[in-house]
Amino acid sequence: MHRRQFLSLSALALPGVAWAAAAKPEKPLRILILGGTGFTGPHQVRYALSRGHKVTLFNRGKQPHEWPGEVEELLGDRNTGDLKALAGREWDVCIDNPTTLPFWVRDAGQALKGKVKQYVFISTISVYAANDRPADESAALEPYTGADAMAETQETLKASKMALYGPLKAQSEAEARRQFGSSVTIIRPGLIVGPGDETDRFTYWPVRLARGGEVLAPGDGLDPVQFVDARDLAEWTIRMCEARAFGTFNATGPARPLTMKAMLDGIAQGVHAQPKLTWAPTKFLESAKVSPWGDMPVWIPAEGETAGFARRDIKKALAAGLTYRPLSTTAADTLTWFKTLPAERQGKLRSGLAPDREAALLAALKNPPAARG
Repeated sequence: MHRRQFLSLSALALPGVAWAAAAKPEKPLRILILGGTGFTGPHQVRYALSRGHKVTLFNRGKQPHEWPGEVEELLGDRNTGDLKALAGREWDVCIDNPTTLPFWVRDAGQALKGKVKQYVFISTISVYAANDRPADESAALEPYTGADAMAETQETLKASKMALYGPLKAQSEAEARRQFGSSVTIIRPGLIVGPGDETDRFTYWPVRLARGGEVLAPGDGLDPVQFVDARDLAEWTIRMCEARAFGTFNATGPARPLTMKAMLDGIAQGVHAQPKLTWAPTKFLESAKVSPWGDMPVWIPAEGETAGFARRDIKKALAAGLTYRPLSTTAADTLTWFKTLPAERQGKLRSGLAPDREAALLAALKNPPAARG
């Protein structure tokens, strides 16, 4: 089933949105966004509209949005190959946001062949084969070792417990090049954060620091961290379309190296907190089965197999105009957004430590078994 409808409604703006002060293009683009209603998509739509572009969304229509201007919406289902709504149409650029499955890229290529001048594929830094050293865009990608990448589905991806995520994104990148040739822009974001992130993989820290009290922090504070505000990523993606910039780009941040301690300091500034941080050595966290990234969001130990995970080379993206709003702004806006959620949702973060577990870990850190005699 598919239909077209035009919406011209007032924006439900998220707090702290600040459009980059780049000169508007002389000629508006016709932009097709596959997805567009998830996390980064709405930021792309709002920014594109603010710069005079004409926006079309293609998705299943499951997450309706209100927009600050006219947005065309086409309905279809890439899981079933229903892309009929794209037939007989042309756009200047297509931005593919949600795709992990290679057959989605193949089908998009067949439906849009000769109908778009640029195809932007949103990939991930998880495509790299190794995380033990810093990587630029030329580093080796994680191989796919299954029977048939085109036969993989959302169900098989989930069944792999996301182990196939990196390999399938890499295969999708390759398929994008097969379908669209040199007209491809591949953007590899790191952790995407900010208001609207339902995973709480960054949100945990603004919420936790604002709550106050003694806070368990991972490592010694010197491990590097990388992430990008969804709004900065979205706005830059639109500007890359305006510039018709092709190639592959690591798109994480910030612009300069940032440590875990500096990140928590910046978040504390943004949420007006003065937390008492207690740093837990990596070995203690390992022995207590406290997981990096999940229990301790954003953080990955900068040693061994993960020594380079948060040291991705972003020089190409910086040269291509990727900019960042202040960390304190991202933290403040994220906390403001989180407080708009239902109380039940606020009561159970989807990443990070539950209060009782954090308290138990702090107690164990101060009174290890050897000290108890």
